[in-house]
Amino acid sequence: MTEDITVTRDDEGSRYEIRLGDTLAGFAEFELRSGEILFTHTEVDPAFQGRGLAGTLAADALKDAAASGDTIVPYCPYIAAYLKKHEVEGADIRWPQVPGA
Repeated sequence: MTEDITVTRDDEGSRYEIRLGDTLAGFAEFELRSGEILFTHTEVDPAFQGRGLAGTLAADALKDAAASGDTIVPYCPYIAAYLKKHEVEGADIRWPQVPGA
């Protein structure tokens, strides 16, 4: 029997959370700015790594962010790498300027 995987947005905690059943397995932190959502950090608990949860979390979080109409700004390296490899329908992306680049 497999556990249900859910991704939810926690505006109070400023993050998307991924759960296996009732257990928090990871999260993607964000900051809201006027018309933008800045993804700053993504983390999956080591006990849950290797199951593709980070990709599921990124896909669902980015789909929700795109649906909100906010411009996505990927400061988080994982979210940035995901966006470079995957199309997110309706996503407006502003790539951040990297100091020294």
